[in-house]
Amino acid sequence: MKSRPSQPRVLRGLFVLIMLVLPAISLCAFADNHYLVKSGGATTVRKADVNAFSLPSHNMSFERKVDFSVGNSFFRNPWVIAPSSTAARDGLGPLFNTNGCQNCHIKDGRGHLPAEGDDNAVSVLLRISVAPQTPEQWQRVYRDGGIPDPHYGTQIQDFAVPGLEPEARLDIRYESRVVTLADGTNVLLRKPVVRLNQLAYGPLHPDLQMSLRLAPPMIGLGLLEAIPESVLQAFADEQDRDGDGISGRLNRVWNVESAATAVGRFGWKAEQPSLKQQNAAAFAGDMGITSGLVLRTDCTPAQTVCKGVPNGGVPEASDHVLDLVTFYARNLAVPARRNADSPQVQKGGQLFAAAGCESCHRTGIVTAELPAQPEQSLQTIHPYTDLLLHDMGEELSDGRPVFHAGAREWRTAPLWGIGLTATVSGAEHYLHDGRARSLLEAILWHGGEAERSREQVKQMIAADRDALIAFLQSL
Repeated sequence: MKSRPSQPRVLRGLFVLIMLVLPAISLCAFADNHYLVKSGGATTVRKADVNAFSLPSHNMSFERKVDFSVGNSFFRNPWVIAPSSTAARDGLGPLFNTNGCQNCHIKDGRGHLPAEGDDNAVSVLLRISVAPQTPEQWQRVYRDGGIPDPHYGTQIQDFAVPGLEPEARLDIRYESRVVTLADGTNVLLRKPVVRLNQLAYGPLHPDLQMSLRLAPPMIGLGLLEAIPESVLQAFADEQDRDGDGISGRLNRVWNVESAATAVGRFGWKAEQPSLKQQNAAAFAGDMGITSGLVLRTDCTPAQTVCKGVPNGGVPEASDHVLDLVTFYARNLAVPARRNADSPQVQKGGQLFAAAGCESCHRTGIVTAELPAQPEQSLQTIHPYTDLLLHDMGEELSDGRPVFHAGAREWRTAPLWGIGLTATVSGAEHYLHDGRARSLLEAILWHGGEAERSREQVKQMIAADRDALIAFLQSL
């Protein structure tokens, strides 16, 4: 007759069985929900702290991480004034907004507005152009993106090398108003108003247009670049053929490398066609650093003081350096979602869809097959953007067209990682000029094509609004 196993042996057996089964259950659960969590496909990283936006694509090989690290050093470390013993990193200025990319894109995240009266506007910049008045001037906007101010170019540089004066100082004040929701909740909205002081190089053009721009987060840019143009064209509905009130369209911009018109993807108005050109334009406009793609800085012919300043070579950022910075920007990974299985978050996702937000903030996109970019190749991603221009209403208009983007039109901002904004950047500032200090404020500024969605949110009870914000915070 066999003896019965002792209770401790039975418990040990159950424990072993549980330890064997639990991982399998966990893996199954993850397999079922990975599409909810891994917004960046196989590039997604599991990180939710202050460094969440600074990691390489999860699927990157060890060998390619070397280039990522070198690109990171050029992105993170300051550039210096020429001539310098730091020959690979000199040529800053003569006029500039910052001496390093990381100063604006804080921890590779978004910038923030200065406190009222603070003249340090380092993570925002002011785009400027002359308002087109004639058909010929409009053609120039369509061709070049805008008409530069004759004295100050296309953006205001508020720093200069020793011996020169900055172009101007930005004085940012705020106008406020209260919006009352259906349940009586009051929300204080504010928007920045910019004045230019201490103009150093002559008067501004009388028809000057100004647009304050906040530095956006850097994550997932390579995946957005990898979305096939045919997919974006399929999203576009310029004539609103389906009658849903949403009529997104592509911006058509100038591609310097191909010397041809191309689809715009990057920038608040989708004014740049590629990451490489976006980076080259930022080098020239923000830091006064020339590259093979942009051989001139934003110094104007009227700013003769720029001509005698030493440079860091021609170009100052070599093709190799520009490629390394572009590789780094292309491979900053999207962090995984958090709390995707929370009932509140799931309810918020349903409300997000019911309010029509998914019409512009698209998910379930498959990237192109890219043998030279294995990290971005054939990934199913959930960026919550269609990369299209949408009319966002008069309250968000900056009065300034860029290529084919009108004053009221803005590219749909990607939402992936948005819930980690405060963690990474230390503050919350949303929309093109950073006016919104919370996700609810950002929603309440929506107008134009998004007005119907905004009004639905305003009618929600507090519990539903909380669920909607919880969903956005999970992204």
